[in-house]
Amino acid sequence: MGQNHRFKPGNKAPNNGNYVEVGVGGSMVVNPRNIHLNAGEPFPETSNHERQWTYAPKPQH
Repeated sequence: MGQNHRFKPGNKAPNNGNYVEVGVGGSMVVNPRNIHLNAGEPFPETSNHERQWTYAPKPQH
């Protein structure tokens, strides 16, 4: 069983980190919301019903 990488509003964050909105099919969103949550905090509502939360890409050095 693998770790889930898509989260719906109300789900609890599995880890401390930054999360970003994506389309339900995984498509990127123009000007997505970017949030920081600590482990156990619930995900807020998305901008619309066709979006979910996923891990934000890590910045490359």
